[in-house]
Amino acid sequence: MKKILSTLLALALVFSALAFASCGKIDDKTIRVGASPSPHAEILAVAKDILAEQGYTLEIVEFNDYIIPNNSVESGELDANYFQHQPYLDSFNSENGTHLVSVLDVHYEPLGIYAGKTSSLAELPDGATIAIPNDTSNEARALLLLEANGLITLKEGAGLNATVLDIESNPHGYEIKELVAEQIPVSLPDVDIAVINGNYALTNELGEALVYESAESDAATYVNVLVVKEGNEELPKIKALVEALSSDEVRDYIVDTYGEAVVPVF
Repeated sequence: MKKILSTLLALALVFSALAFASCGKIDDKTIRVGASPSPHAEILAVAKDILAEQGYTLEIVEFNDYIIPNNSVESGELDANYFQHQPYLDSFNSENGTHLVSVLDVHYEPLGIYAGKTSSLAELPDGATIAIPNDTSNEARALLLLEANGLITLKEGAGLNATVLDIESNPHGYEIKELVAEQIPVSLPDVDIAVINGNYALTNELGEALVYESAESDAATYVNVLVVKEGNEELPKIKALVEALSSDEVRDYIVDTYGEAVVPVF
C-alpha cells in the first residue's frame, strides 16, 4: 500500500512539474504591453500580427495616463510599455526609484499648439490663458515651443530644464496654466490655446495644430521608446517584440497613417 501511495505521489509531482513547465512556456509566449491608445496601441497592433506568425500573443493594454503603465512594468504586471519619451523615463526613474530601461527608439511626435477659445496665434489677446503639461520634461518642451513662436522669453540656458519660473519676459501677460497632460485636450474650451502631446491630440482627434515643433528643434530628443524593467532586456519575447516593432511593416504603417504628426526613427 505504501509503495502504491509513493508511486501515486511521485506521479502527482511529475504532472505538477509538467503543468508548471507548460504554464511557464505559455507565459513566455505571451507579451503584455501597456500603451497610449493613439498612436502607440495602433502601432503595436501591426506588430501583433507579426508576432503571431512567430507564435507569440501580444496583449495590448491601453492607458490614458503616464504613471500606471510605468508602475505596472516595475511590478511585473506588464512586460513592457510604449507611450513615453526618454527624458520622461529618466525623470520618472529619478523621482520614483523605478528601474526601467528603454530597448528601442520607435518614433517622435512633434509637440503642437492647439486652438482653444482663440483660433490663431495672431489673435491671441493680452492676458490669454495658455495650458501646458505639468510634468518636468514636457513642461520644458512646451515652454521652448512658446518661446520659439515669440510668445514668451526664457532665461538664457534654461533649455530642457525650463519651468514657469524661468520665464524672463511675458510682455502680454499670458497666464501659463500647468495641467496634467491627459487633461489638457478636454480643457481646450476653457483656455485660449494649449500645448498638447501628440498622442493625446491623436486620441482626442484634435486635427491639425496651429503650429508644431520644427524639425530643427529639439523634438527628436523626445523619441518615444519601448520600455522594460531592467534585467529583462535579453528575454526572448522582448527581443521578438523589438524586432517586430522595428520592422518595415511598422515603419510603413506609421508613415502612411500619421504623416508629419508621427515620425519613425528606426
